[in-house]
Amino acid sequence: MTDIRQDFVSHRRTFLGMIGLGAAMPMLAACGSAPAQAKSFPITRSDAQWRKRLTREEYRILRKAGTERAFTSPLDKEKRKGTFVCAGCGNKLYSSATKYDSKTGWPSFWKALPGAVGTSTDYKIGYPRTEVHCADCGGHLGHIFGDGPKPTGKRHCINGVAMDFIPA
Repeated sequence: MTDIRQDFVSHRRTFLGMIGLGAAMPMLAACGSAPAQAKSFPITRSDAQWRKRLTREEYRILRKAGTERAFTSPLDKEKRKGTFVCAGCGNKLYSSATKYDSKTGWPSFWKALPGAVGTSTDYKIGYPRTEVHCADCGGHLGHIFGDGPKPTGKRHCINGVAMDFIPA
């Protein structure tokens, strides 16, 4: 009888633990996931204005901090000289001179143009990452990682949907 009781208590604890973990997951997943738009930026629009101005995918990436599928952006293969600008507001973000092929499936740069981007800490996937956003409108661009090339050692991993390209 004692073995049955111990099994029941053990299973009950496991079951209750799983329920508790399941209840906590939405809160943990939301921790730090607020897009940068909550801050004050020089260019502001209402949610309705952003929805009208942007495509559905641009809105999802720029305003809701989404991520496009890897290897889907034509800007990943863009090799011409020019400037990459924010698809939301036209702010000049990156020079083609700092773009490189990181082989990750997203346009990557080792440095942004001066004053073009801002950063914040993002805990959306459970550990801290450096989120990068447009300094003018706050649109989510992607993330910055410490595995890039010299001279900065940084990889600005940017959603192609978040940008437009202007050839030189």
